[in-house]
Amino acid sequence: MIFVILGTQKFQMNRLTKIVDGLAPGLGEPVVAQIGQSDYEPENIRFHRFLGKAEFDGLIAGADLIITQGGVGAVMTALKCRKPVIIVPRLAKYGEHVDDHQREIAQAFVKKGFVLCCDDGDDLGALIARAKGARFPEYVSSTDNINRIINEYLENI
Repeated sequence: MIFVILGTQKFQMNRLTKIVDGLAPGLGEPVVAQIGQSDYEPENIRFHRFLGKAEFDGLIAGADLIITQGGVGAVMTALKCRKPVIIVPRLAKYGEHVDDHQREIAQAFVKKGFVLCCDDGDDLGALIARAKGARFPEYVSSTDNINRIINEYLENI
């Protein structure tokens, strides 16, 4: 199952919803999306506007691939669950955000090899196929590392 996350921003992201909806019939697996404020309602994928935490976490856990907008929360959650991630950043030119900071966030994750990025969506189908066979390094957050150091220290006193 592919889980598409558009977040809870006050802005729409119809662009990604339409692209994935068009690709869905040829993907050979179910696609579920959390579409937030987008007003385009997909025809080929199951969607929810918003999800509670338990349902959201369950969909991430059950997904084979996460396609998400570039919000740090969604990206970090997917990486911590060791899921392959494709980021499609919200872009100002499409009215999806006030600026292009999500592109910068995506590129920082790409540079470390943790995710794939698809700016305009043109090659999303190819990136989906690539992500399924790719091996990504395990993401270890600074918080996890700090907690590990503190726990090791406490165990040794």
